Amino acid sequence: MMKSHTEYLSFNTARRREYINITDRVEEALAESGVAEGLILVSAMHITAAVYVNDDESGLIQDIDEWLDKLAPQGPDYRHHRTGEDNGDAHLKNLLIHSQVLLPVTKGRMDLGPWQQVYYAEFDGRRKKRVIVKIIGE
Repeated sequence: MMKSHTEYLSFNTARRREYINITDRVEEALAESGVAEGLILVSAMHITAAVYVNDDESGLIQDIDEWLDKLAPQGPDYRHHRTGEDNGDAHLKNLLIHSQVLLPVTKGRMDLGPWQQVYYAEFDGRRKKRVIVKIIGE
């Protein structure tokens, strides 16, 4: 019989940009779900944040941050700023990394490669944000 489980993860980062490994939290949600075979959707519920899968290596995380800042630097006079906002770069960074990932579940475990970890990327932090973890399967 098909099961469904939903969990919300909350974040309130100290800095405007942060990269948080949430693999353990997603694994905990999977354990609570009782799903052995299925899928996990992990999705940022904000348009200035992202979710991605990659290596948990500090140099790579710095490289990702610098790469994103080159493509969508903080500070320029984005048209979005004419609305009174100052986070145009955060919206563009979200588009580059994407807001969600879909993960396979096999034999009750996330079926990830040897170095793959799930990350929450915050680009306009210092306030409460959420991620939804939606698990479906048998």
